[in-house]
Amino acid sequence: MTTTTETTVGWGFLGAGHIATASLGPALRGLAGTELRAAAGRDPGRAAALGAVAAHTDYAALLADDTVDVVYIALHNSVHAEWAVRALESGKHVLCEKPLGLSADEVKDMTDAARAADRLLVEAAWNRWHPRTRDIARLLAQGVIGEVRHVEAVFDGADPDRHNYRRDAALGGGALLDVGCYAVSAILAAHDWAAPTVTAVRRETWPEGSADRRTRAELRFDRGTAGLLASLTGTGQEALAITGNAGTLHADRPFTAGREPAGLWVRTAAGTDVRRYPPVDPYALMAAEVTRAVRGDASAYLVPLEESLAVAEAMDAIRRAPSAGDIDAPDVVLRA
Repeated sequence: MTTTTETTVGWGFLGAGHIATASLGPALRGLAGTELRAAAGRDPGRAAALGAVAAHTDYAALLADDTVDVVYIALHNSVHAEWAVRALESGKHVLCEKPLGLSADEVKDMTDAARAADRLLVEAAWNRWHPRTRDIARLLAQGVIGEVRHVEAVFDGADPDRHNYRRDAALGGGALLDVGCYAVSAILAAHDWAAPTVTAVRRETWPEGSADRRTRAELRFDRGTAGLLASLTGTGQEALAITGNAGTLHADRPFTAGREPAGLWVRTAAGTDVRRYPPVDPYALMAAEVTRAVRGDASAYLVPLEESLAVAEAMDAIRRAPSAGDIDAPDVVLRA
């Protein structure tokens, strides 16, 4: 992998929607040693509004820009794989929005392209860079709550309007792919990235597009279980509870914490340790670590592709499982 230690790292954005303009764009503007060299979007006004050196309506034109070192992909889920592979083959490093691919097969193809090109491919699961997420991983590795027996993960995102791609399965929409990837990742991390067996699934779909509005899944691991609820109904409900044979971990707003303070409750026989985390911008942390990695810093934290693949495989298994019917049980509410 080439390094650019003494030079400015040039970024290019494929996609100029809300996540690019409100999250990663501002993160880069505050990051020394980086420059947004190009942005491409279907709406030339939105692409230009990002403030890049160059704005394009043609994605291929951005990939041909020799001043761009890293391409950030914030397009519909259904084209993540296509444009990531094209960017990698163009010699660019890639930071791609979650979910990395629509399936494990897509993630494998993307990974193969990254290895062939000797370029970085990173899933932009931004909450993974939050200090609390990293702290939870350390606590679990240290065995603070013993062996994990059960994980409950709930994420209810915004209710998209009827024209939003999130309601269209063909565009990679649906609750499981949109917000369920966060919950699946947390569950797998707690179970040391083991592959689960799907024991039960209930899902509801929108009338149009056939994408899932809510998916409830029960998973079994060699040493424990997990429950997942992914939905797009607009309640804003989030929860993560990890139960071990020697204690529990509870996180508030586990998947969207950032610019607000966050908490973690660690309960063991010794008592309750309440950990507080000040506001941070995980997008800025993510952009900084990717930039360090592009410069050749092997200590930079990136979401491992093996873990992105594990999440994709688990979501494949959940989507393949037949639904036992609509979700008739009340949503799980977990409180710290």
